[in-house]
Amino acid sequence: MDELSIKVNIADRFYPLNINPQQEELVRKAAKLINDKLKLYEKQFSVRDKQDILSMCALELATELLQLNSKPLIEDNGLSDELKVIQQLLKHVRV
Repeated sequence: MDELSIKVNIADRFYPLNINPQQEELVRKAAKLINDKLKLYEKQFSVRDKQDILSMCALELATELLQLNSKPLIEDNGLSDELKVIQQLLKHVRV
């Protein structure tokens, strides 16, 4: 598949990327998320050093990613037990 060449702006710097065309929207949203968090940190903590702000942003996003990865993809909520009961009932009803 062809790659798409784009430039994204993060912390007032442009980064050229070659990406899959289907990823463009996601990559641009990710760059916007980072820039929005950077602006929030700049205002909230009055930090001027971009490296410090980028580090804080990276830590927050990595923490969120780890939290999401530690959760099960599907929450059971007792559904598997109900499915087992239905499965047992279907075994007895076979025609």
